[in-house]
Amino acid sequence: MNKLAILLLAAFYLYQAHAGTAPWWRWESQVDGRLVCSQWPPGQGWKKFAGPYSNGGCREP
Repeated sequence: MNKLAILLLAAFYLYQAHAGTAPWWRWESQVDGRLVCSQWPPGQGWKKFAGPYSNGGCREP
């Protein structure tokens, strides 16, 4: 019974580990209007400009 429980628990964790990548967004600086491409906000003073994109070049939706 213990082996079955361990096997089911391992299968559950492996299933959870199969996650996709985070989307990329183009962010605009509120200070100087610069644009950057990032998966996460670069910090304070930035807002989402466009996206989501599927790659780090922010060129393809």
